[in-house]
This record gives sequence, C-alpha cells and structure tokens, in this order.
Amino acid sequence: MSLLEVRDVTRRFGGLTAVDAVSFDVHEGMIKAIIGPNGAGKTTLFNVLTSFDRPEEGTVRYDGVDITSWRAHHIVRRGIARTFQNTELFEEMSALENVMAGAHAVTRSGFLAAALRLPWTVREQREVAEESGRLLRLVGLGEWADAPAADMPHGLRRLLEIARALATKPRLLLLDEPAAGLNIAETSALAEALYRIRDRGSTIVVVEHDMGLVMEVSDEIVVLDRGCKIAEGPPRLIQKDPAVIAAYLGEEEADEL
Repeated sequence: MSLLEVRDVTRRFGGLTAVDAVSFDVHEGMIKAIIGPNGAGKTTLFNVLTSFDRPEEGTVRYDGVDITSWRAHHIVRRGIARTFQNTELFEEMSALENVMAGAHAVTRSGFLAAALRLPWTVREQREVAEESGRLLRLVGLGEWADAPAADMPHGLRRLLEIARALATKPRLLLLDEPAAGLNIAETSALAEALYRIRDRGSTIVVVEHDMGLVMEVSDEIVVLDRGCKIAEGPPRLIQKDPAVIAAYLGEEEADEL
C-alpha cells in the first residue's frame, strides 16, 4: 500500500485551474520529486497535500486514511512535515533552539508544565535537546548548534529548516524548493543530507527546480505543466520524455532536438 495516495486533486482560483485532476502515489522509503515550469501548480499541490489549502475535487490519503479535510496541525501530529520556499526561522534563537521549537509540536509538555519544571518535563526537554543535536549532525550542522539563526549563511539556513521539520518525527517529509539559492557545494551537501534522512526512515517528496539535484536523488518524478500531470516515472525516462522536453523548452525547440 502507498504511504501517500493523491487522487484526481483539483484546485481552482477563480477561472484559473492551478491543479487539474492530478493523481500519483508515493511509496514508503522513496524520494519522489515534483517538477515543472514556473506556474505549473507545484506549490499549490504541496499546499493541498499539507492542508494549507483545500481542493475542490479529489482526495489525499496518508497511510490509508483520508486526510483531505484535516487541519494542518493534525497532519503534523499524524507524521507529515514540510518546509517552505522562504525560510521561516526564529532569528535570535540558536540553531539548536530552532530545532527544539519544532519538536514541541509533538511533545507532551505544554507551557504551564514546562514553567513548573515538573520532573517529567525536565526529562523530556533533555531528550528533545539531545535529539535536536542529533538532527543537526544529520544535516551537517553539528558545528552550528550554538550559532544564532540570523548569523547562518543562506544554504545552512535551508538545512536548519529541514532539521526543524525532522524534529516532528515525520514518516513523510515534503520539501518545497530546498535547493533555491544554494551554490554547488551546498547543493551537494543537501543531496547527502536527503540520502541520510531517507535512510533514517523518512519518505521524502520534494518540489525542486534544480534538475541536477532532482536527477541525482529521485527514485521517481512527477512532472506538472499548467496544472496537469504530463509524465511520471524514473529519472532516466523523464529525461527522454517528449512531453517533458516540450514543456521545458517549448514545442518548436523540442521538435529540433
């Protein structure tokens, strides 16, 4: 059974159909990419998958359960986490504190219990700090644990946001343009981090424009164009698909290849 099942999802904005009857599956343990030209509907689809938006038609099932109408915080607790195109970090907090903040979405202790420093909350906080440190090392940020997020370079901030998302212990991690603005070395570090995250037990869905990264890390790729799915398959087939070439290069240029 698929971990994530997307069936005929459609999202309209007035007269514009941003996502048009899109269907695909994500099997546990894979890295699946969603690609397409600008305006293809990738981020809108991501928003639907994580309940930041609602589809007019279609369903989203996670681990066999229909989550189409669930609220975003319920989805996080169920085991789905995501990042966004623009990093949203707590600038004055350290890298470690940022990751710990993400963990509080799934911890038992609330504000009052933490303020009273009950024995079990102290123990939980210690465990959260230890796990947050492990997550920073997982994405290659171990040396930055005590650095304020505001002092971190752009590429490392991307990795920090991924570590914070991992603090919610997701089975399914959705990454929206994680390589945006990264240089070659940072993109290579991101690829290695994605492998480690997958090997640690998280299934990954990534929206990305960097085709080098996509072709390197993806097991399967979904291609969108003008809201419609035009192709799906392993990277070696997607690279040769005439519809994909036409979508990226234009019909006339594709005919000349």
